[in-house]
Amino acid sequence: MGPAGRLPTVEAGFPRGEPGRSVGRALAPYHPGGEAAGNSPCAPAPRASRSVTITAQPMGAGSGQAQAGRRNITGLSMLLTELAAKELEILHEAIPAAADIGVLWNPTTPSHDVALRSVQAAAESLAVRLHPVPTRRVDDFDAALATLAAENANCFVALASPVTYEENGKHLTQLALQRGFAGMFGFKENVQAGGLMSYSADVDDLYCRSAVYIDKILKGAKPADLPIEQASKYELLINLKTAKALGVDIPATVLARADEVIE
Repeated sequence: MGPAGRLPTVEAGFPRGEPGRSVGRALAPYHPGGEAAGNSPCAPAPRASRSVTITAQPMGAGSGQAQAGRRNITGLSMLLTELAAKELEILHEAIPAAADIGVLWNPTTPSHDVALRSVQAAAESLAVRLHPVPTRRVDDFDAALATLAAENANCFVALASPVTYEENGKHLTQLALQRGFAGMFGFKENVQAGGLMSYSADVDDLYCRSAVYIDKILKGAKPADLPIEQASKYELLINLKTAKALGVDIPATVLARADEVIE
């Protein structure tokens, strides 16, 4: 129940394929003079959303810290920086012979610069050669995989962003399978669509926890008084059908840690 007994109106929106478009701009047309709440893996732009209260899922650890002082933003952090390094480690454990590994990253996603540095540090400790390739749009995937092939990399980590999510992500998984690439993704939907592996925060859990924030805000709490919390549940998904198609033999130690295995 909203303020003064009013029922809230729920509107769904997502800046698909537009990482530069803020959640505030996406939601503002629904309530240009009121208050709304949104969920997104993108970094919101507070100055574009003065009338919109955002319960966001910023991807980078730094994003949550930077936004904590904003008057209209609160929510949960996916901690992409730490996740990205862990994704590389799991991929290397699954394919230990891989000496060259690509990283598909998006320069327009605010947290990717820091996440890429984290992956580079992890690569040094694993003694693997990293090949970062920028992918700003879905149209960049084809050339990106061609670049990795030319650099003798047959596997990659795709840093999570709107460009690798849902339909966009399906296109990437299909291309990877067609060209024989083993991919580690940041969304479980990529694995369900045919990608090899994913390691990510449990988004369903984040949405449920976001509902608690929204309830508090509708009852009068100030977003600035609600701390941005970290994700607490993470999932490892492995697609064995894809592994077989790629000729990848996933070690039993990795399979034992999987939360879901697609046969």
